[in-house]
Amino acid sequence: MRTSRLRLLAAAGITLATLSLTACQDGTGTKDEGASQPNATTPANTPTDPSPKPSADGTPSNGPSQAGGGTDGDKGSGNSSGNGSGSGSGSGKEKGTDQGKGSDDGPRPFSACNGSNTTVTAQPVPRPLNHMLITVKNTGSQSCDLTYYPVLRFDEMQWVPQPVEESKPQAVVTIDPGESAYAGVLLSAADGSGDGGTTGHRLTVGFQGRTPASDGGPSAIPSLPAKGVYYDSSLAVTYWQQSMDDALTY
Repeated sequence: MRTSRLRLLAAAGITLATLSLTACQDGTGTKDEGASQPNATTPANTPTDPSPKPSADGTPSNGPSQAGGGTDGDKGSGNSSGNGSGSGSGSGKEKGTDQGKGSDDGPRPFSACNGSNTTVTAQPVPRPLNHMLITVKNTGSQSCDLTYYPVLRFDEMQWVPQPVEESKPQAVVTIDPGESAYAGVLLSAADGSGDGGTTGHRLTVGFQGRTPASDGGPSAIPSLPAKGVYYDSSLAVTYWQQSMDDALTY
């Protein structure tokens, strides 16, 4: 029995040796031997190179933080160029426009109409009854302003005729060069209810300034009819008007 086992083992060894030799001859042994070696590949725990790999354009191409930084950089440059061009040109134009409007549309300085830059006439009219029309024509080279109402004085009278409040305009009356403005004068009551009637031969027309009863400059002394002008205690005057019809309405 022991001899039989030794023979079997010897036969098995010959068979294994034959198989190994055959594998070496057909080339498969080399491939199998190489595939079975664990050192042919890089171990899973081998550390990679942490340094960034430059790409073709010279910028880092790996690493999440570097990729994120590149995105932020792109956004930054986009916003910078957009804001620079938009706000720079827009704000400059708006400021220039505002300044231009301010200089063109600024309020004109007040310039009072008075006896130095106007001619004044005073003429009784047939309609309405017992009325007189005062006309002021701008003879200067600039527009002038008539404020409130004319201050009238016949001869040496010691009182001032009151204005007709209903005739007060919405704004100061302005006269351009060569243009005229007007005021109507009620000389006496049509029904004879006035008292102290007398005839005036000289009329002084005074002008007011920015505030009521302030001095508006030189007065004017228009000519009156040779026979004079009759007036009584009903004497009243309208505010300055832009049109003749408005002046003679009251």
